[in-house]
Amino acid sequence: MPPLARRNLFHDKIRLMVTLNGIVFAVVLIVVQLGLFFGFTTSTKGVLDHSQADLWITARNTPYVDVAVSFNERKYYQVLATPGVAAAQKYIVRWSQWKGQDGHTESVEVVGVDPDKAMGLPWNIVEGDVSQLKQPHAVMVDEIYKQKLGVHKVGEWFEVRDYRVKVVGFTRGIRAFTTAPYVFTTFKNAQDLCMFDVDKTNFVLVKAAPGADLKKLQAELQRRLPDNDIYTTREFAQKTSNYWMFTTGAGISVLMGAALGLVVGLVVVTQTIYATTLDHIREFGTLKAMGAPNSFVYRVIITQAAIAAVMGYSLALVVTFFVTHGGSSAGAPIMVTWRLLVAMFFVTVGMCITAGLVSIKKVMGLDPAMVFRG
Repeated sequence: MPPLARRNLFHDKIRLMVTLNGIVFAVVLIVVQLGLFFGFTTSTKGVLDHSQADLWITARNTPYVDVAVSFNERKYYQVLATPGVAAAQKYIVRWSQWKGQDGHTESVEVVGVDPDKAMGLPWNIVEGDVSQLKQPHAVMVDEIYKQKLGVHKVGEWFEVRDYRVKVVGFTRGIRAFTTAPYVFTTFKNAQDLCMFDVDKTNFVLVKAAPGADLKKLQAELQRRLPDNDIYTTREFAQKTSNYWMFTTGAGISVLMGAALGLVVGLVVVTQTIYATTLDHIREFGTLKAMGAPNSFVYRVIITQAAIAAVMGYSLALVVTFFVTHGGSSAGAPIMVTWRLLVAMFFVTVGMCITAGLVSIKKVMGLDPAMVFRG
């Protein structure tokens, strides 16, 4: 690394701090916004990704998992009778109303499952176990929503739609994209808590038999159930995610925030690196007058930008850790993966080098004779 680049960069400490602040602001904003995007995307389809089901049977034209229309549970028995089906399960996801012990109410999403089967169960259970859901009136909630729901410990009683429920366990990390927490219970309890007709279900989850062709099974079920839609878990998860992230505009807003961070960072860094170049324009002219090739001058400027990028990125990692930790504990699903951080390193270096290239344009037209003028 040319020592001149380091000296130029550290010569004006105030300007260096402005440059680093611009980089840190841009990187943190981009990482947090993209982390929110990935976190929201994951939370929109969490019950689908962890369902252990191969196929989801829904009412016709169901847009996403949270607003499914009910259909007659006789379809469940038709599914069981289909060759290639190893197991099937009735499943409910439906909005309801939670009432705390102090009388306050919260919207919740009740998830009705069969604790004796392997599909659609709550995951990451940190207190209690699935078998306890078979107790009368039993429910499980996520620990992050304890304060929101007024829950303090296992064994407490609450109300959902005027039915008493008992908290028998807690999960960790099961977030809802909306502000309504998931409440897991048995299918029968869910029918009561959601004022569901006894012969209705939201979904039928299907596990294909070993060796069965999933596409052929999907086509056969569609033939037998023409009034329903049959999705693979991946298809329905993608449809749900696309609805929340793009149809509602939530994802676009988050991505625009990330783009704004990149633009702001690029402008700030470009201005400061350009100003640094102008401050040392006579030194660059002297180098050219002494016979230094343009490539050496350009390398000095690019090295300045690269040093600033590494320093700014390192500081941004520290800030990002505290921001994401604080956001996660507050309920915001910020998902920062190592792939995102690696990608952001190259984005940061690219942003700073781009800023350096703007400065280079000023040096390209530099006349070495300027150093001999008064």
